[in-house]
Amino acid sequence: MTLITNLDTPTLLLDHQKLMNNINEIASFAKEHNLAYRPHIKTHKSVDIAKLQLQAGAVGITTATIPEAEAMAAGGIKDILIAHPISSPQKIKRLINLLERGVQLKIIIDSKEQLAYLQKELEHTPFTLEVWVKINSGLNRCGVEPGKDALVLAKEIMMHSKLKLGGILTHAGHSYAASSSEQIEKIGLQEGQAVVQSAEECEKAGIPIPVRSVGSTPTYKISGKVPGITEIRPGNAVFFDAIQVGLGVTTIENCALTVLASVVGVHPDRIVFDTGSKTLCLDKGAHGNESVKGFGHVVGHPEITIERLSEEHGVGVVAGETSLKLNDKVQIIPNHACTVANMFEEYVVHEGGEVKDVWKVE
Repeated sequence: MTLITNLDTPTLLLDHQKLMNNINEIASFAKEHNLAYRPHIKTHKSVDIAKLQLQAGAVGITTATIPEAEAMAAGGIKDILIAHPISSPQKIKRLINLLERGVQLKIIIDSKEQLAYLQKELEHTPFTLEVWVKINSGLNRCGVEPGKDALVLAKEIMMHSKLKLGGILTHAGHSYAASSSEQIEKIGLQEGQAVVQSAEECEKAGIPIPVRSVGSTPTYKISGKVPGITEIRPGNAVFFDAIQVGLGVTTIENCALTVLASVVGVHPDRIVFDTGSKTLCLDKGAHGNESVKGFGHVVGHPEITIERLSEEHGVGVVAGETSLKLNDKVQIIPNHACTVANMFEEYVVHEGGEVKDVWKVE
C-alpha cells in the first residue's frame, strides 16, 4: 500500500470518490431533464476519465483541439465534437483522417468562408462532415449572432454537398466574469434562449435542428432547463476548482483535483512550496473576475495565502501562525483545474489517502 503522503512532489492527485460523485451529478441532472450529456474533455485530457463519463451515460465527448480528438479516437472513443472553428487546409486534412478512422465527427461553424474551405477539401473524399452552427450568447469570442444570422448560416450550409447541419450550440464562458449568483442565472437563461431562438428561426424556415447544445460549468444547470435545449457540455464540473468555489458554483469539499506540494522554505514573513507557475499556473479568476484569493487553496491551512509564483516556487504569506515546517506536504486545490492538468503527464488516483492507480494525461 502506497500513501499519497509518501509521494514525491509536485504530484497531480485525483480523488476517485469525488471524481465519481461529480460525474454522477452531471449525469443525473442530464437524465432528470432528458438531456444528452457531451462533456468537454479539455479539462482532463484523459481517455480513462472520458470512458468513465461515457459509462455514466455521456453520448460522446467535446474537445477543444484536433490533437485532443485524435488522442480520444486512439483510445477508442468515436463520437466527438470539436468545439473550435477549423478552416485551414492542414487541419481539415486531419479531420478527414479522423473520418477515415470511423470517428463520428462534428465541428463548429461560424462563417460562410469556413464552409467554402471545408467543402473544397472534402470534395475529393467519400465523406460528408456534420457541422453545428456556433452562436454568440455573450462571450463575444466565436459565433454568429442568435436568430436571423444563425438562419442565414444554416441556409448556407444546406448549399454545400459535403456538409450537413447537425445542431446549434453556444458557450457562455462569460459566466466566469459574474459577480453574483443572480448574474450567473441571467447569463444561463440567455445562453439557453439564444440557442432555442436560433433553432426556432431555422425550423420555421424548414431546416430541422436536432441538437440544441449548451456548455459552461457555472450555467449548465440553468441553461439546461430552458425548454428546447437537448444537450449539455460542462467540462470543469468533472473536477471543480477554486474559481468555481469563488463563483459559488460548488464547495471546496467537491474539488477532486489537487496538487501535492512540499514545504521547501520557512521564513519569518513567508512560507515556500515547490509549486510555482509551471505547476499551479497564473490564473486568478477568469474573464476578468478575480473570484479567488491567491494562486491556489492550501487544504487545511486557511492561514496561508499563496501570494506569488515564480517558475518553481509558490510563496505564501501566513496570517498569524502555521504548524507547517520544512518537508511537510500539503494538497493545493488549483484556481483553474484545466490549465493545471495540462501541465502534468499523469494523475495519481487515490481514495482515503491511499494510491489506487495512475492514469495518463493524454
